[in-house]
Amino acid sequence: MTNLKVTEIKAFVPSKDFELSKQFYKDLGFTMASDGGGIAYFHFGHVSFLLQDFCVASFAENFMMHLLVDDVNAWWEQVHKSGVLEKYGVKVTALEDQPWRMRDFCLYDPSGVLWRIGQNID
Repeated sequence: MTNLKVTEIKAFVPSKDFELSKQFYKDLGFTMASDGGGIAYFHFGHVSFLLQDFCVASFAENFMMHLLVDDVNAWWEQVHKSGVLEKYGVKVTALEDQPWRMRDFCLYDPSGVLWRIGQNID
């Protein structure tokens, strides 16, 4: 029998300024587990992504990540407490209940990548 078990899937997130983006994600609370060859491996608990030292502006500005969390209010507070909004001049939207039964907000990274951070609601 063939084993098609998947253990992980990670996106390659673009960065215009690799060093700046690495610091942004560390300041946000992610752990940088490795860095080499133009790729930095970031994780927060069991979820992860790869930050790449490569960027096509039109791609980065149309790239979106979705982070599903248990407590979106805590994440919204973490974003504000982390200082990334002031330090990097990035934008964050207000918390909003969506018609698809999710409460979420959006955060843009220094390269223009949009992160939609949310939790499921009943």
